[in-house]
Order: sequence, then structure tokens, then C-alpha cells
Amino acid sequence: MNKENLDELNDELREEYDFSQMIEGVQGKYAKQYHEDAKLIRLEPDVAKIFPNAKAVNDALRGLAQIIQQYQKVT
Repeated sequence: MNKENLDELNDELREEYDFSQMIEGVQGKYAKQYHEDAKLIRLEPDVAKIFPNAKAVNDALRGLAQIIQQYQKVT
């Protein structure tokens, strides 16, 4: 690693912060919004091997949804 890359790793973050002294901070400020917008689903291990990330799962489900919708239109 050269000196330029090493300098990038040296930042001003502390190893620990005392959040009890933060007056304006609100714990869980966006928790409700997150839970309204996101649905966490647990995949079985065999399924997770096929779909490595959220995009792969969403793409597959969208494709399946199109097939279902087309089938429902025909019947």
C-alpha cells in the first residue's frame, strides 16, 4: 500500500463516541418510515444460493408476477 492510499485510511473518526452527550440526536428517528417502506423476508438457504442479493430476488419476483398477471388475463 502506498503512502497516498494510507493517507486515505487515516480519517478523523474516533474509535468510540459518547452518544449520551448528544442533545439533538433522536434514537430511531427514521425507524417507522423504514419499516413502512421495507419488507424483510428470510430466504431458505437453498433459495439464497440462487438469489445472491435483493436485486436478483426482486427481478425474479417481477418476472413471476408478469407471468401470473398474463395467465390471469387469459383465463
